Amino acid sequence: MNFLKTSAVICSLVLSASVPASGIEQALSVQKATNNAAIESQERIDQSDERIQRLKAEIKQLEAEVENLEVYQKHLTKLVANQEQETQSLNQQLSDIQQTRQDLVPLMYKMLDGLKQTLANDIPLQHSQRQQRIEKLEQLMVRADVSDAEKYRMILDAYQVEVEYGSKLGVYRDTISAGGFTREAELLHLGRVVLLARSIDESLYWSWDKNHASWQDVPSSSFHDIAKAFDVAKQRLSPEMLTLPVSIVEVK
Repeated sequence: MNFLKTSAVICSLVLSASVPASGIEQALSVQKATNNAAIESQERIDQSDERIQRLKAEIKQLEAEVENLEVYQKHLTKLVANQEQETQSLNQQLSDIQQTRQDLVPLMYKMLDGLKQTLANDIPLQHSQRQQRIEKLEQLMVRADVSDAEKYRMILDAYQVEVEYGSKLGVYRDTISAGGFTREAELLHLGRVVLLARSIDESLYWSWDKNHASWQDVPSSSFHDIAKAFDVAKQRLSPEMLTLPVSIVEVK
């Protein structure tokens, strides 16, 4: 009987002790679950915050890109406006060029006529060379593969050569008709004022007479000065005062 009571008491104590242990475990389990939930919630919060920060960064980047695009759009608008102005300017220039070409071509033909008249009325200075230059310019005028600008430049070059003839001392060879014969001679010119010829053997001298448009014999008394003039022109002698026959028209 006492044994049974004792056993009952022990069982009662065991049962009463097992109840609190089970509650603690449950509490710990709940706490653990709560902690886990809190951790998961914090992780979600952290992830959400990271996403928010990324979105903010993307928004700032997009805003910067939008701002850049606005600046670029304004730039393009100005470029387009400027291109339209350039187009109008180019169209006007093309119109002006067309008008200039229409005026330039007749001018070039007039300039060629001027070269022809100069050659016809001038002393026979480099006559064959000047004649060939004019013929080449006439052929050049009808060539489609040469620009009007190049044609005009070459005509100006021809005029420049004509100007230089009037201020230079030079010697060259050419064929002349003198003394009833056509012969090769050495010619000397001082501008357009003096034009002399000398036979290749240096035995005969002639002077161009513009009044008669022919070569006239030079008296032997002038041979010495004329020979010196040829040497000066060839840079064999230093320039000095010389008396030479002139090729000018007498004014009556």
